[in-house]
Amino acid sequence: MWRKETVPRVMVIVSMSLRQRDVFSLLLVSPWCYRSLLAQSTLWKALDLREMNKVGEKLISALSLPRYCGIKDINLEFAQDIGDGHLVHVTTKFSGSLQCLESLNLNGCQRITDAGVQAVAYACPKLKAFSIYWNVRITDTSVKHLVKFCKDITTLNLSGCKNISDQSLYLIAENFKALDELNLTRCIKLTDVGLRRILLNCLHLRSLNLYALSSFTDNAYRELSSLKHLRFLDLCGAQNLTDGGLSHISACKDLISLNLTWCVLVTDVGMVAIAEGCSSLELLSLFGIVGVTDKCLENLSVSCSRTLTTLDVNGCVGIKRRTRGELLRLFPNLQCLKVHS
Repeated sequence: MWRKETVPRVMVIVSMSLRQRDVFSLLLVSPWCYRSLLAQSTLWKALDLREMNKVGEKLISALSLPRYCGIKDINLEFAQDIGDGHLVHVTTKFSGSLQCLESLNLNGCQRITDAGVQAVAYACPKLKAFSIYWNVRITDTSVKHLVKFCKDITTLNLSGCKNISDQSLYLIAENFKALDELNLTRCIKLTDVGLRRILLNCLHLRSLNLYALSSFTDNAYRELSSLKHLRFLDLCGAQNLTDGGLSHISACKDLISLNLTWCVLVTDVGMVAIAEGCSSLELLSLFGIVGVTDKCLENLSVSCSRTLTTLDVNGCVGIKRRTRGELLRLFPNLQCLKVHS
């Protein structure tokens, strides 16, 4: 029988699959809904303010509410107005509420500087995932604060942080040995020396993004063989990667996603090594590589025919056009294929 308590109970069940913004709307349905939803502590472990306006004010307002005490996940992605002042304010005034924070997304928050990162690091000792993509203001100083106060970080995204240098990689390698995911896309000041330090110390890495970093050479890439748990590797634009470097990457037996787009020195020799070593590949991009031929696909079909679902050979002029039937015979589970015209 439907009673006045029934609707709030239904709302609680429905709210588990809704966006947080929709949950906020449910609070206004009735006093019963309001009380029922507030009683569900799991709903208030995360705060999603991404792409909103006046996020600084909303963050301060939200953290002042008792229901967010013990929050674990805050997403401020592309909150353009958020600045150091807001972070300093909330970490000072609501430090108790942030003691359990495990994940913070500051992607695209371009007004944040080292001072803001310092405030966050000091107030959030249990942080496990930190992302600050596309920020050219932070420097190695931010990483110093993170390694000093946040000992449990396993996911770190510094994509587009162009002022990060090898000094940060030294700090990460020495302090975050349990690192699981690392994104260094377009951190253009990095060199082989820094990357080698990471690869020789962070042996638990499962995801490594080195997109658009053309300065690295085989001197660093050969150390990728140390990453026995690696599953995702993005080397798009690795213009100095040769077949020799690929032969070391082939030691990553658990690799399921490999992006070699515009790795222009690669040939069939390197791809044969990958085919023989990485038999679990599900996604492979060879976009723009003119040195690979049909031999590459033939070898891949021997080892990866049952696993490969996405293959990009657009611009690989040495690979002839294949019919749908031919490709499915080579790779029965293929779902996405891109070829040159």
